[in-house]
Amino acid sequence: MTADVIPYTLRLAATDEDLTAAQRLRYEVFVAELGGDGPLVDHQLRLERDAFDPYFDHLILVDRRRDPAGLDHVIGAYRVLPGDRRAAAGQFYSEGEFDLTPLLASGKRLLELGRSCVQADHRGGAAMFHLWNGLADYVLERGIEVLFGAASFHGTDIAALAEPLSWLYHHHLAPPDMRVTARAPHRQDMNLVPADRLDRKSAMAATPALIKAYLRLGGFVGDGAFVDRAFNTTDVCLVMDTGQMSSRHREFYVRKAGQG
Repeated sequence: MTADVIPYTLRLAATDEDLTAAQRLRYEVFVAELGGDGPLVDHQLRLERDAFDPYFDHLILVDRRRDPAGLDHVIGAYRVLPGDRRAAAGQFYSEGEFDLTPLLASGKRLLELGRSCVQADHRGGAAMFHLWNGLADYVLERGIEVLFGAASFHGTDIAALAEPLSWLYHHHLAPPDMRVTARAPHRQDMNLVPADRLDRKSAMAATPALIKAYLRLGGFVGDGAFVDRAFNTTDVCLVMDTGQMSSRHREFYVRKAGQG
């Protein structure tokens, strides 16, 4: 059955079963499929989790045909942390990889995004669209002004990633007032190939779909990537000011509010 005819429900996780199912989906994607790991990953129960999960809201896409007791009813997930919960969590998740001082000093309402994933059988259809609609609602309801979060390239072979990282640096680097920076000692310079030697088509082909989606919405990247060998990823920090999006893309976020 194709994704566009599956009976989806988009909501925040409300039960232990919801959260566990989201963590199981994350295990499927980030551990089994992409080779990641972490100190709180439970390989026996097949759960990808961390110490930040209790502080995040978990936006989940549910297939209503599936019994929640089976813990497989979540087929898409996103976790989001509003800035007013940062103190309770101790820090934003991204602060372990990036210096967020420009954002923290901005006085704007922040929302950290992370762990975006869709079950393999549901990719390429309506699932991600439903998740982004839910994110749009969340942003509007809370008056969020800046979205940010780590987004990943699979693998840690910098030579293989030199072209897309360089394209992001030369064409999508955040302005100084939003330019977060990757932390040492795992920082990787992104200015690896001169701008005049880059091929846009090739660079974009090597860039994950999620990163390209943020760029289309007017997003930027911070300065430097973070090489996360434990999770087998190379991360960039995406930043987007919801007030500076182009009118063409802003419609995505204001549709439910009846604006634009």
